[in-house]
Amino acid sequence: MRITTPHEVAKQAGNKYLGVLVAAKFARFLNDFPRDPGAPTGEKLTTKALQVLVDGELDYKLVRRRRSEA
Repeated sequence: MRITTPHEVAKQAGNKYLGVLVAAKFARFLNDFPRDPGAPTGEKLTTKALQVLVDGELDYKLVRRRRSEA
């Protein structure tokens, strides 16, 4: 089991809250892909997403949402 500290996440994302949001979004993205039935199920997707973020392999862009006029 891999433990990722908030300090490691903050180093890559700027702050720990943004890092967790980016990793969660990436984990949801990974979940959309079909899995190979023959592949072993080792890591959870959230652990894999945090590891990819901490390793610096995940590129992301922040997009401001427009306020809807209702």
